[in-house]
Amino acid sequence: MKIIDTHHHLWDLETNYYPWLVEPIDHFVGDYSPIRKSYLIGDLHRDAAEFDLVKSVHVQAEFDHNDDPVKETAWLQGVADDPASRGMPNAIVGFADLGKPDVEEVLSRHAEHSNMRGIRHMLNYSDDPGLRFADRDGLMSDDQWRRGYRQLGVFGMSFDLQVWPWQLEEAAKLGREISQIPIILNHTGMPKDLDSELAKVWRAGMKALAEVDQVSVKISALSMMDWDWTTEKIRPFVMDTIEIMGAERCMFASNFPVDSLMTTYKRLWDAYDEITAEFSQSERDGLFWRNAERYYRI
Repeated sequence: MKIIDTHHHLWDLETNYYPWLVEPIDHFVGDYSPIRKSYLIGDLHRDAAEFDLVKSVHVQAEFDHNDDPVKETAWLQGVADDPASRGMPNAIVGFADLGKPDVEEVLSRHAEHSNMRGIRHMLNYSDDPGLRFADRDGLMSDDQWRRGYRQLGVFGMSFDLQVWPWQLEEAAKLGREISQIPIILNHTGMPKDLDSELAKVWRAGMKALAEVDQVSVKISALSMMDWDWTTEKIRPFVMDTIEIMGAERCMFASNFPVDSLMTTYKRLWDAYDEITAEFSQSERDGLFWRNAERYYRI
């Protein structure tokens, strides 16, 4: 099966510093010690060996925020330029703190790398510190942060949006008010239990985002949100997302190696395959690879 993996990570702990991998934190996924080791492009190729993985998208892996974030992008470009990588990652989504005064200069240096496509500045915020990745709440409405966000358009970059379900409507407001920046929602909007009140909030937020023309969605990390996942348990979230957004605005992804804590690469992509078995070939091509080419310009 031909696929483009639109969300994966690489890290070389011998070369680069990732604080959360070197010094463990209280993470909502629980014990993640099995992935606190280097994961290189060859490891991704090995995990995907049973599929025709033709291209990939690397999303920033929380390289040390106290260091220069462009170092991660430069390292990944070097990986992609090595013939052994088969050109992967074909798209690089880097990190920049969009609220900092030097953001334009950081984006400019990111843009010097040919595979650079966009930025992820994780905005997840909660009263629970264990669910908090952003420095503070309300960044999407902050004037200084928005000035940095607008700079993405200057450099032709998209924004990988990662928020909790209760932040989706604020994200939709951002998209309506600054419409020139393509938004790619990460991890299906991070829903949980289908019958919970949170799932209702998730659906309402997804419907709000669907009204914003420049938004697309990566269906991923559903196993990260439920360690006891099965194909049937994630099916409603996959189907609801596709119904709300439209198949032409959705893409599949692995979130490896993080989701390797809960699943194998094959089991995950086989689940996507089974859930969409009744879709048209055109819709399936879009979900598995063609939409990724369009949204990540690869």
